[in-house]
Amino acid sequence: MANVTVIGAQWGDEGKGKIVDWLASRADAVVRFQGGHNAGHTLVVGENVYKLSLLPSGIVTGTLSLIGNGVVLDPWHFRDEVAKLKGQGVDVNPQNLQVAENAPLILPFHRDLDALREDASGAGKIGTTRRGIGPAYEDKVGRRSIRVCDLAHLDDLGPQLDRICAHHDALRAGFGQPPIDRERLLGDLWDIAAFVLPFARPVWRTLNEARKAGKRILFEGAQGVLLDVDHGTYPFVTSSNTVSGTAASGSGLGPSQAGFVLGIVKAYTTRVGSGPFPTELEDEVGQKLGERGHEFGTVTGRKRRCGWFDAVLTRQSCAISGVTGIALTKLDVLDDFETVKICVGYRLRGTELDYFPAHAADQSAVEPVYEELEGWKGQTTAGARSWADLPAQAIKYIQRVQELIETPVALVSTSPEREDTILVRDPFID
Repeated sequence: MANVTVIGAQWGDEGKGKIVDWLASRADAVVRFQGGHNAGHTLVVGENVYKLSLLPSGIVTGTLSLIGNGVVLDPWHFRDEVAKLKGQGVDVNPQNLQVAENAPLILPFHRDLDALREDASGAGKIGTTRRGIGPAYEDKVGRRSIRVCDLAHLDDLGPQLDRICAHHDALRAGFGQPPIDRERLLGDLWDIAAFVLPFARPVWRTLNEARKAGKRILFEGAQGVLLDVDHGTYPFVTSSNTVSGTAASGSGLGPSQAGFVLGIVKAYTTRVGSGPFPTELEDEVGQKLGERGHEFGTVTGRKRRCGWFDAVLTRQSCAISGVTGIALTKLDVLDDFETVKICVGYRLRGTELDYFPAHAADQSAVEPVYEELEGWKGQTTAGARSWADLPAQAIKYIQRVQELIETPVALVSTSPEREDTILVRDPFID
């Protein structure tokens, strides 16, 4: 049996929550390996709807859930999300939820800095969630982080606070803000430590033991490859590496354990926030996609920008992340269209391109080259659970997608319900 790594192959919001939930019910452990509570997963289980932004999706099914060292953890949000799930009847305890003791913390001054920078950026706004994710990662690589394990050693925090204040107080002064209140910060950390520390574990060790025992491990990514800090639409990206390779460094389990890499791909394209979007439709078609797809961000509530499927971008994402197969989601959103389009290439100042260029100016200037296909208006894919349930034109659309992105379809999702899934290849079978 293989492990499975799940990533978004577009700009996030591809419907990973349902797929991870479906896979988590068959896994022995689920681990988040990057990002923070800027991610958003919506799980629909029967009559219950769960909205997660930090906790691994496996927690809802009672699967052992792990937050890896590659995640930046807001301890107060962690407490509140655990409380919210408990309020919905989900059993959450240190036996089924572990947090890497070497995960860095998001602290109040990170959130302050995130908002101050964004407000001062004018036309250069990135469109962050203002939750302190980027500044927390900056402190991690700047070797200033307070980590989960530090919560057990708060009496010895002085030298780390010196490093933090030497950096942040200067930044805060530049924005006309007072320096960090060290005593208040320490008090806040003492208060939250009692809640967080029972969940703290050497997650790498838990995963290594699971590996040796032959357990199925599901690596759960957040955001999408096009938001990767190296490979995405820089600078309009997130602050972590979202590609599948991060499953190793962000969890403490070696790269050979990533297993089947499942790329989640929406049957059209959406994006939240600023940045280039070649196939964006600012017309009634884009409006229709948004309305049929209920396109609002799980975390932010922001309306998503919508457009036709971009095979160039998705092919690039699959290549960069070594995707074994894709899960095609929200096919039913296209049910009411006479024709559908797929972007198969770009024109950039008279030159044909079959890839997405790296420079922001070029990314904004590319023009999509479309291929038009017959739709299946009047027929429905919603709730289909086998190929026989799909209209012929919908099958042709799926086949054309996998040809263009040079990656096979492993499964098709036809509604938010877990059971409404067409399985082509089981990712857990090696």
